[in-house]
Amino acid sequence: MKKSLLFIPDISGFTKFVQSTEVEHSLHVISELFDVLIDANTENLQLAEVEGDALFFFKSENIPSLEKLLAQIESMFTAFYSHLKLLEKNRICPCNACATAPKLQLKIIAHCGDLQFITVQNHKKPFGLQVIEAHRLLKNSVNSSNYALISSDLAQNIKLPENYKSKHFDFKQQNDTYDGKQLDYNFSIVDQNTLQLKPFTQINKVYFEKPPRLSLEKIFPVSATTLLEYITNYTYRPHWVQGVDDFEFKDNEITRLGTEHVCVIGGKHLNFITVIKDAKPEQLVYGEMTTSPSVVDELYQFYIITPLTQGTCKLEIELYWKAKSPIKKLLIFLLVKKAFLKNTIKALDSLYQFVKKPNQVNS
Repeated sequence: MKKSLLFIPDISGFTKFVQSTEVEHSLHVISELFDVLIDANTENLQLAEVEGDALFFFKSENIPSLEKLLAQIESMFTAFYSHLKLLEKNRICPCNACATAPKLQLKIIAHCGDLQFITVQNHKKPFGLQVIEAHRLLKNSVNSSNYALISSDLAQNIKLPENYKSKHFDFKQQNDTYDGKQLDYNFSIVDQNTLQLKPFTQINKVYFEKPPRLSLEKIFPVSATTLLEYITNYTYRPHWVQGVDDFEFKDNEITRLGTEHVCVIGGKHLNFITVIKDAKPEQLVYGEMTTSPSVVDELYQFYIITPLTQGTCKLEIELYWKAKSPIKKLLIFLLVKKAFLKNTIKALDSLYQFVKKPNQVNS
C-alpha cells in the first residue's frame, strides 16, 4: 500500500486569542482564516476535520513531490498572512480581537504513513499510528510559532535534502521524544518578508468639501463599542432597519473597510460598501456608500459615535449625496430629501428601542 500524506495547518496563539478577546469577533477571525487556508489548498488535499485551532488534511496513497509540497506550504502561508494584513489595514472595529488578530501566526506539520480509516456517523476519518504521530509533532521543541515541519519519514519519501535552503525555506534537523519514541523532523522558520503577499483593495478615507446634507443625533444608553457592534453587525439590521425585505452579506465576516452588503427592497438590490471618513480621536466611525438609488449618483451614510460615559454614548447620523443632473437635484429638493429625513429618523428611533432592551439582541 502506498503511503499517504498528513497535513496540519495550525494557528499559533489561538487559545490565548480566543480566551483574552471578544468571543464573537475572535471566532469570526478564526473562521475567516480557516476559509482562507482551505481556499489555498492547491494539492486537492481532503479535509478530515476542523480541530479547534487546526485543520487536518490528508491525501490518501498519494504524496506530492518535493516541489509541489513546498509550493502547497508556501501557498497557505501566503494566503494566511495576506489575510492578516487585510484585517490590519482595513479594520474599523476597535475591539481587542480585531486589534490583535494580526499577531496570530501559522505552523504547518506534514507527515506520512500507511493510513487506516474509521467511519463515524457516515464520516470517514484517518486513523492509526501516523495520525497520532502527526498530532504529537505539533507539540515539538521548535523555538518559534511560525514554521513548516516535515517529518523525517516524509522527508525521505520526497527526497528533501539535508539542510535544504531556498528563498522561503531554510530547513534544520531536530527531534523530540514522545512516550519513549524519538521522532525526527526537518523544520524551517518562515520569514513573512519573503512571501509575495496577495494585493487587496485598501479603502481610502472619504472627504467632503461641504457639511452633511442631513444630520441627526441621539444619546444611547450603551457603550460606544457596543453600539458600533449593533450597527456594523448586519445580523442585527432586521431589528432596527424597516422596509427592507432582506439583507445579504457574508455572515462569517467581520465588517471592515471594503465589506459589502445588499439591501433588497421591493425586489431591487441596493449594493453598499463600507467606507470611513475623518473623526475626532475618541470617536468611532462607520460609513456605507451606495450608487444604487437612481435618484442620486452617490449616497453616503455615516454613523459617528462619541463615548460619554462607560455606559452611554452619542450617535450622530450624517447623510451626504452627490447628484450631477439638474433633474436629479430638483427631485432631491422636492421629494427625496424629505424621504431620507423620514427614514433616518425612523431608523434612529428603532435602533434606540432595540439597544435599550438587551433581551431583544439575541432574539
